[in-house]
Parts: sequence; structure tokens; C-alpha cells
Amino acid sequence: MSNDKKTYYITTAIAYASGKPHIGNTYEIILADAIARYKRQQGFDVFFQTGTDEHGQKIETKANEAGVSPKEYVDGTVSEIKRIFDLMNTSYDKFMRTTDPYHEKQIQKIFKKLYDQGDIYKSSYEGMYCTPCESFWTPSQLVDGKCPDCGREVKAAHEEAYFFKMSKYAPRLIEHIEKHPEFIQPVQRKNEMMNNFLKPGLQDLCVSRSTFTWGIPVDFDPKHVVYVWLDALVNYITGIGYSADGSHGDLFFKYWPADLHLIGKDILRFHTIYWPIFLMALDLPLPKQIFGHPWLLQENGKMSKSKGNVIYADTLADIFGVDAVRYFVLHEMPFETDGVISWELMVERFNSDLANTLGNLVKRTISMSNQYFGGRVEDRGVKEDVDDSLYETVLAAPKALETSMESLHVADGISAIFNLFKRCNKYIDETEPWVLSKDEAKSDRLSTVLYNLCDSIVIGATLLFPFLPETSSKILSELSTEMPSMTDINEKGRGRFVSGTNVSPSPETLFQRLKAADVMKLIPES
Repeated sequence: MSNDKKTYYITTAIAYASGKPHIGNTYEIILADAIARYKRQQGFDVFFQTGTDEHGQKIETKANEAGVSPKEYVDGTVSEIKRIFDLMNTSYDKFMRTTDPYHEKQIQKIFKKLYDQGDIYKSSYEGMYCTPCESFWTPSQLVDGKCPDCGREVKAAHEEAYFFKMSKYAPRLIEHIEKHPEFIQPVQRKNEMMNNFLKPGLQDLCVSRSTFTWGIPVDFDPKHVVYVWLDALVNYITGIGYSADGSHGDLFFKYWPADLHLIGKDILRFHTIYWPIFLMALDLPLPKQIFGHPWLLQENGKMSKSKGNVIYADTLADIFGVDAVRYFVLHEMPFETDGVISWELMVERFNSDLANTLGNLVKRTISMSNQYFGGRVEDRGVKEDVDDSLYETVLAAPKALETSMESLHVADGISAIFNLFKRCNKYIDETEPWVLSKDEAKSDRLSTVLYNLCDSIVIGATLLFPFLPETSSKILSELSTEMPSMTDINEKGRGRFVSGTNVSPSPETLFQRLKAADVMKLIPES
């Protein structure tokens, strides 16, 4: 292919390497993967980066408790995080670790560069510190004396530290946000950042720590380590070859600025205020968009190990299968408000959407093709008005999907694909192939009906690929066909399935219906 494809650089927040990610954490990488796969399907040259944030006091403490070095500790947790990401079939191009030597060296150079140009200065800090959030707070910012982000206990802290002059760049950032309404999404998140943080005036940010050692040393003042947010956020540029001296790698020139930073709404402040300001200080263009997605909640509130209400992706995958987990988290998460996960809802969606609407449609269509025509599916051109009605829905789906994905309304995009499958099921009821099969004179019409179904399913399975890649590939394999290009679907429409193809002689069941009572027996004890 030529090199003039449009580029698309998407990142997730890097996962904090303190332990195994729960399904709420894993949702983000699945969402990013769906967007990345969709963009590739649209013809973009995509670079998808994820990874792990491995420094900080919390990890040092956990390593000490486990009786291992911090590096040994994170090596273990990172392999587990990577295992979960790979299990969920995520197609990242780069897995970034903040313990990578290149990243560590660049952080030291960036810190020195910002210090030399007067953006970082040395002072001392006195305030309240939340270890889990790695955040300092003034007493007035606390809520009921506790951390305003996580609600946990804070402790008084006093230490020498380096600070970044946030206020110097704040007017430029406010101007940028006002000129680029798409920069922070959803809009309510933008309003929160502007009204709660930027407009009241930014405090200078603590960017080093001296009370623990597990971090990247400030090379000109080694009793300090670079504080987590300056270290972690910069991964988005060091991961693609940014160099503080200007000798950037090819990927940096090709992909920066990022098209999309996908993050949880709880770390929005760091990504929409601190990160753009760091970039301004480095004289680099800002990312095009930052999307703060909602949380995936258990029925009894935000998941946390301390509450004992954690559900893990690998547990769900063992029971439902990887694609069913992907479907659930992508389809059930609203654009702005938090989504809720429960075992009962998973079973309900699995049975109604995956087993009935999709799985049953594919199996019925292939079974009828085998029963009536020995598996050979042929368009014999005997058309009726109901065919046009079917294709009206089928050929509207790619555009509906595109509209949804452009605005990151991923759940709406999936609904558009499942509307296509529902329309196919309705078409079976309308055309009644079992009735046509009883009249020899209607054989050509029956053949055309089954062809229209296979053709429509091929288009639907192609649209489904970014979200349920394994299922999409299985459907196309059962229909003995290759995946058509999106260009062909958009420009040529119907007829993507080759007439005369022989489908699988024995279709498999894509999703076996589940009984809620049986699933409940499989749930591990918290």
C-alpha cells in the first residue's frame, strides 16, 4: 500500500502496575482496541499504544510488603496486566513501560530542560498527601478531611520538592480549550476542568519527591525522584521516539500529535491540564482530543478490592468467552454516565443479543442453505420489494456506524450493527423460506432469499469485526468468504457475497444459551 494513508495515533492511560486490573480498568483497553481496529478498517495507518506506569510510593510499599525489589514486583504485575490485555484480544502496536531505559533517560533530560528554562524550581511542600492517588492536597481541597478523588485517608506531608510553574501557561491553555471545543470530551468534562481548576487559578505542581526512592532520579539532584505525573504522562511521546534534544525517532514525526488520548474520567485533570501545559513548555503541539470515559460500576458502586466487589476480565472470559465480554462492556457503557455490570445483565445480554439475534441468525441461514440447496448459495435474481426494504437497513448501517464512531458513541455504533442483524431475522419471518421450499416453482426465489441473507450477514460481520473480531472471523469462515473492504461496502453496496459459494456443511453454534442459575454457580467467591 502507498504511504499516503492518513495516520491515527490512539493511546490508553498506562495502567498503574500495583496489581491485577479489574474489568473496569480493562474496559478502557477494549474500547481503545475497538476504535483502533475500526480506524484501520477505514484505511488509516493506526498506531495504538498502551502500557504500564511503574513508579511511585505505593509500588515501593507493596514491594516491601512482598519482600521483593520494586522492579521484581512490577515485572510480576506487568506480566499479569499484559496477559489480561492479550487475553482480551487487543491489537496494541506498542506496550510502553515507564521502567524502559529510553523513557527513563528522556524523563531526566526533559526535567533538566524544563529546569534550565525556568519552568521548574526548587521549594518545599507542606500539605496533605494521598498515597493511593499519589496526590497532594491543601486542607481546603479535602472533602470531610479525606482525599477528594478517592475518599481515603490523607496524611500530613512536608518535604523539599521541585515545582512546575503551572500558572505561566494557564492563560494559553484556557484559550486553546475555548478555541477547540472538541479537545476535551464529553463537554461536561470540559466544563468541570475549566470551572473547577483553570478559572479559579492553578497552583504550581509538585514534580519531584524525596521521601521515597522508587522513581526516576533527578540526575542533577539525586535525592529527588521525578514525581509520577511528569514521568507517566510523558510516555505518550517517549513511546514513539520523542527526544529532548530534538533528534526524534521516525514514529514521533509520523504520529504526533496524538489523535486521541482515551482515559478514565478520574484522571482527567492530569491529562487536560498538566499534560497540555508540559507540552506547551516543551514547545510541542497538543493532542487533538482527550476523551474521559465513564466508569464501569458494580451494582453496589465503584469497584475496589477493599470493597470486595471486583470482577476480573479473565473470570468473565472463562464463563462467557472473550467476545461476549467485549460486547458487553462496549455495548453497555454510555457516552457520559457510568455503566453498570452485573452477572444477571451479562446473562440476559448474552442470550438475547449474542445467542438469539446473532448466533441463531447465522446458524438458521446456513442450515437452510444446506437443507434446501446442499449448501450452495446463489443469487437467481428473483427480487421482491421486501428485499429492498432489507437492504435499506443493511446499507444504512455503515453510515450509522461511522457517525457514531466519529463522535465516540461506540455503544450506538454497535446498536446500528445489531439493528442490521435484527432486520435479517425479520426478513426470514417475512419471506418464510420454509413455505417457499414446499413449492418447486418458488425455488429460484428461495435461493435469492438465502443469498440476500448471506450477503447481508457478510456486511454485518464486517462491520462487527472491530468489536467482536473472533466472532466476525468465524461467521465469515462459516460462509466460506473473505471479509470485503469497507470501500467496497460503501461504494458498491449489496453483492459482497459471491453468488455460487458453498457455505459450511455443519454450522457451529456461535453462542450457546446460558442459564442464570448455572452461571451463578461458576462465580468465584470475592
